[in-house]
Parts: sequence; structure tokens; C-alpha cells
Amino acid sequence: MKTTSAETASAAPVPGGDTVLVEFDDGIAWVTMNRPEKRNAMSPALSNEMLAVMNALEIDTRCKVLVLTGAGAAFSAGMDLKEFFRAPPEREQIIRTNAQWQWRQLMFYPKPTIAMVNGWCFGGAFTPLVSCDLAIAAEEAVFGLSEINWGIIPAGVVTKAVAQVMSQRDALYYIMTGETFDGRKAAAMNLVNEAVPLKDLRARTRQLAVTLMGKNPTVLRAAKTAYRRVRDMSYDDANDYLMAKNDQSRLLDPEKGREQGLKQFLDEKSFRPGLGGYKRDA
Repeated sequence: MKTTSAETASAAPVPGGDTVLVEFDDGIAWVTMNRPEKRNAMSPALSNEMLAVMNALEIDTRCKVLVLTGAGAAFSAGMDLKEFFRAPPEREQIIRTNAQWQWRQLMFYPKPTIAMVNGWCFGGAFTPLVSCDLAIAAEEAVFGLSEINWGIIPAGVVTKAVAQVMSQRDALYYIMTGETFDGRKAAAMNLVNEAVPLKDLRARTRQLAVTLMGKNPTVLRAAKTAYRRVRDMSYDDANDYLMAKNDQSRLLDPEKGREQGLKQFLDEKSFRPGLGGYKRDA
């Protein structure tokens, strides 16, 4: 059952409503960048509202998985050049807010995140795309690192984000040529997990979100955070961190998932790893 702003007015308010729209749908929060007339180019107003939305959804029980997408025919055309490159005196504050939602907070968000790339995805939009845990794109989506054509480089942390998921050859090719590519190519280069026809995009994204909602949320959060943290660690440091993180998740897990899984596997013989998850009471 989908819940809109009007339908929840008597219950909890729905965050956003201007440059960011939120729709609740059985545990999924569909978060939409809403500047379709600008191909959802990210403005200071959008950054401020997105940060407020993310803060609200972090503690909103209606949100178990956050899906980030764009209104109309675009995911996002990147940064609004006029508002960012000809910014007012508070430019540094604007940049900090932008970085806060796009990667500092989104990359380590406590709930699973999926980027649903429905159309144009350019420049600065690569940062929140990569910051999401998973990404599904329409085959028809158009991607591009076109900064070279504007006489600038993919700055902010765009180049860093791209280097996290794409090979050196692929990343440098598109950074240096400014050429565009479609969703199929994005999947082949590991920029997104997979590409599907646009008509199937929302259904496939929803299917993935439902899969994530079936997992133990405490362990899921620990697993994705641990992955982000250990990527740049030595093996010794990663070993210490992961053992501590595992102990932390066991301590904080109200489901006692490890105990449930072991009991069902060893004692009850009702759980076979690799063929599905343990039966959750929660």
C-alpha cells in the first residue's frame, strides 16, 4: 500500500515536498529529486531539503529501505552550474551541505540505499549514485562525465567516487573524452549493479528492496558499514575491525540473529545456508 503526503497528514508528516519528494510504499521510501525542469540538477535548496529528508527518514519506521531517484526523464544532470559556480558568499557552507548528504551521510546511511537511475545521470550525480549501496539503471539511461567539455574537471569528489567502482581504463576514458554511455555500458563497467528496460525499472528496484527488507537490519547495517571501512585498511587492521564489528552487531541485535541461525541450522535442521535466510521472528 502506497502512502502519500495527504494520506499521512493525520499520522506522521512526510518529509520533503518541494525539491525532494518522498513516497512510502510498504517499507520503501522512494526519495525523488524534484527539479524536472532542470533535469533534477542539484541546487543548494535541493541539498538542504535532501539533508533534512535523510535525517527524518533515519528514524522513521516507515522507511526500511531508501530508494533515490529523479523526477521525469532524468536521475540528475549533476550540479546546477549557475547556483554553484556563481554562488553567493555562503559558497563554502553550500558546498559542505552538498557533501554532507551526497557522501558523508549517504555512504554510511544506517538503512539500505538503492539508486534507481531512470534517465540522465551526469557529473555531480555520480557521487550520490556511487554512495548508494546498490544501483539499478534503465538500459535507456544516459550517463556522462562531461566536465572536460566545460573546461573543468570532475571535482568535488566525483573523480574519487568513479575510481571506487570503475576500472582505471574505463574511468579515464570517459573523464578525458566526455563521451556519454547508456545503462548497459554502466552495468558492464560496474558503475551500477544491473540495467533493465525502463518499463521494468521500478519493479526490479522494488524487488531488490524487498529482498533487503528480509534481512536482519542490524547485521545488514554492520555488514555494509564494515565493507566501506575496511576497503583501505591493511589485512591486520581489517581483521581487528571486522571481529570487533561482528561482536558489536551481536550485542546490538535485538533479533539475536546469530543464535537463531545456529539453532535452526544445527539443532532444528530447518535452515540451510545458501538456500535462503534463517527464519526471522521480527
